Amino acid sequence: MLGLEGAAIGFFLLLALMFIGLHIATSLFLVSAIAAWWFFGDTMFQPFGTMMWGTLNNFLLVAIPLFVFMGEVLVRGGVTERMYVALSDWLKPLPGGLLHSNIVASTIFAAISGSSVATAATIGTVAFPAFRKQDYKESWVAGSIASGATLGILIPPSINLIIYGAITNNSIGKLFTAGILPGLLLAALFVGVIIIWSVINPSVAGRRERLVPWSERKKRLKDLLPPLCIFAVVMGSIYAGWATPTEAAAIGVIAAMVLVGASGHLGWRLIKESMLATVSTTAMTLLILIAAFYLNFILGVLGVPTQVSAFISSLDLPPWLMMLILVMMYLILGCFLDALAMMIATIPIVWPIMQVLGFDGIWFGIFLVLMCELALITPPVGMNLYIVQSVRARGSIGTVIVGVLPFLFCILLLVALIMAFPQIVNWLPNMVHG
Repeated sequence: MLGLEGAAIGFFLLLALMFIGLHIATSLFLVSAIAAWWFFGDTMFQPFGTMMWGTLNNFLLVAIPLFVFMGEVLVRGGVTERMYVALSDWLKPLPGGLLHSNIVASTIFAAISGSSVATAATIGTVAFPAFRKQDYKESWVAGSIASGATLGILIPPSINLIIYGAITNNSIGKLFTAGILPGLLLAALFVGVIIIWSVINPSVAGRRERLVPWSERKKRLKDLLPPLCIFAVVMGSIYAGWATPTEAAAIGVIAAMVLVGASGHLGWRLIKESMLATVSTTAMTLLILIAAFYLNFILGVLGVPTQVSAFISSLDLPPWLMMLILVMMYLILGCFLDALAMMIATIPIVWPIMQVLGFDGIWFGIFLVLMCELALITPPVGMNLYIVQSVRARGSIGTVIVGVLPFLFCILLLVALIMAFPQIVNWLPNMVHG
């Protein structure tokens, strides 16, 4: 048996390897290989090829490149930019003006991309030129873009939820359904904090903008239809039981190409660039997943999950206290690890504990993704902070960090709400799936 001390050493070694800059997949594989060699010699290297094939030969994982490709086609086809302009026309009258466009546009784009990084880059590219024509406070502009983009891994289709479901053997369809209500509630909290702060300090939203005539607003409503149609086609086919998440992703790709083609923007160059971006993102994600499954296999053979679960059970901690400990742990890890790395590195240890304590796997998946959202905007390694700063292309990243602070508290508030009222997560999956 490895023992809890050895497990702790392995975990800190994993953190150290990531901290010095090694790729996530490389770090995961090295820790797994060292543990396998130390306790079993080279015997445990032999099943790696079979395991790699078994991991990738999973119909569910085909959904990842399909969802990524769908998002790339819609972005490069100009659907996102037209959607942003249409939303801005309707949201300007609210206190905070265009800042709400960042949140609502991120919410809608999250429902068609499945990626937080893609959402941050896309919305940032569209938004910053619009804000620089006005006198908005730059920290709030950057903060709303970076924070709104975190919805990309919560609102379905979410790549992180697909990976969580694949690792823990939970239903992807139920996870997708469970992410809708918390995602919309988080978007509402983001909008609420902008309104409150804009009323307290009107300088946040700069000078009053000229409102677009009603006739023009109504005319641009048609630009909201393509992303809404994609969401309806993809998620509707899943909820109606007509398609699995993978099949729904394929339907979404076809629908995206039809919509972009109808607007006259579909061409071989767009398809080629979308495919290249999809291959890059998918290769990175699946390489991490292969290494994570190998780590899970080694930990399982060594009996680590069983020992950790037995240790936690012996402490006789109430579930709420265990959840508070997990929140603190993830807050600390989020300062040093990328969201996906944090999720994959902790699932083999934390998931068995949650099962012993009787937590629902769907609820825990949403909780875990919310903690990953915090990691995306937590300095010093929050990925969204750097994406937004690179798009912003001026000033210090400190401005972005200051801007996300109010939104960090919104995510923590939602975490507290789903802990106090689990039905926020479970009500919709129970109603839809039974």
